[in-house]
Amino acid sequence: MSARGAGTRPRVLVLRALGLGDLLTAVPCLRALRRSMPAHEIVLAAPARLAAAVAATGLVDRLLPAGAPGRAVPAGLAWTGPPPEVAVDLHGNGPASRGLLQRLRPDRLLAYGHPHPPGTAAPEWRADEHERERWCRLLNWYGIDADPADLRIPRPPCPSPAPGAVVLHPGADAAARRWPPERFAAVARALNRAGHRVVVTAGAGEGRPARRVAAEAGLPPGAVLGGADDVPFPRLCALVGAARCVVVGDTGLAHLATALGTPSVVLFGPVAPRLWGPPPDARHRVLWHPVPGEDPLRPGDAHGTVPDARLLRITAQEVLEAVEQVLDAATPPARSRF
Repeated sequence: MSARGAGTRPRVLVLRALGLGDLLTAVPCLRALRRSMPAHEIVLAAPARLAAAVAATGLVDRLLPAGAPGRAVPAGLAWTGPPPEVAVDLHGNGPASRGLLQRLRPDRLLAYGHPHPPGTAAPEWRADEHERERWCRLLNWYGIDADPADLRIPRPPCPSPAPGAVVLHPGADAAARRWPPERFAAVARALNRAGHRVVVTAGAGEGRPARRVAAEAGLPPGAVLGGADDVPFPRLCALVGAARCVVVGDTGLAHLATALGTPSVVLFGPVAPRLWGPPPDARHRVLWHPVPGEDPLRPGDAHGTVPDARLLRITAQEVLEAVEQVLDAATPPARSRF
């Protein structure tokens, strides 16, 4: 066992140095770790920009800032003090992420395909699993009860800047997952004419397409939140939590809607919703148009520089019909025709 000072609280280090959606898909695992090891300090290695989102989960005691370009493994971790009692690799399935944790000499390492010490049994990675199910299966294999459906986070106490709005988020990290702005504008215009309050959100550097959507839809400039910088997470969380519906591509805001129980319409392109989509629920609609004979899981390049062909097969009218369906499911007596 590791040498620890008297009264030192044992620590669990979780590596998930990725984005907002990745954090939210890991909520069931973080909750399982918190429940199974209540006396431990839960430390999450994740990007510093996620600090407010990490705090909002209520499941992490301390954030250890860590990150790398894209989805790469950080070069190192600024870990101090005794080795962690438990290290959990929720980052990936390769020697880079496992090795990063192994160098800290944890008492236990929970990881897929963990080869050390020789002969140690470990669960096998499956390429066809949903992200939430994959990491819960990892913990379950090690005897920690984790439920992939246990994914909710609390709504913040602060008020929404636009209660009851329909939120449109045209941005995404890669162009392959960005539905065209003119189609978002067509959806926003129809929703606005039908009497809905429409808000367009934008991450840092995404202001231009968001403003284009608002302008082409005839929305006032104040309908755009964010753009120069990210919308502060408490404000974003309050907005999504009090929204009637969120229309979004395969990106972090889709997972935030799921985590808050907000109805959503999620547009998929290069990657199947089977891997990253919301759970089966009438409040969530997934739109995806693959072609028979393609790779059923990853038919396109999720990091491509142009909108994916499958994403472009989704029409504005189809999105409007999906919005109506989720609104009907959320509030059966009310109907909204476009």
